[in-house]
Amino acid sequence: LTQTLRRLADHGLVRRHAYAEVPPRVEYELTPLGETLIEPIHMLTEWAMANGDAVLDALDAAAPESAVPDPAVRGRRP
Repeated sequence: LTQTLRRLADHGLVRRHAYAEVPPRVEYELTPLGETLIEPIHMLTEWAMANGDAVLDALDAAAPESAVPDPAVRGRRP
């Protein structure tokens, strides 16, 4: 998580503020550039919710009978 947040900060999407406290504390906030991603991510989330079952059905149809399901994909249906 820390590496991902630092990469996002390096790309100008989040702002990182480290406090000189014990225990250490760091806060992150979206930059104006990062805020431009809110709507596209929301739209992608809506698409995934509407089409997730169809994607899983396509994976099931394409999988050979002897294939072992990918645990990262299988088991995600409600």
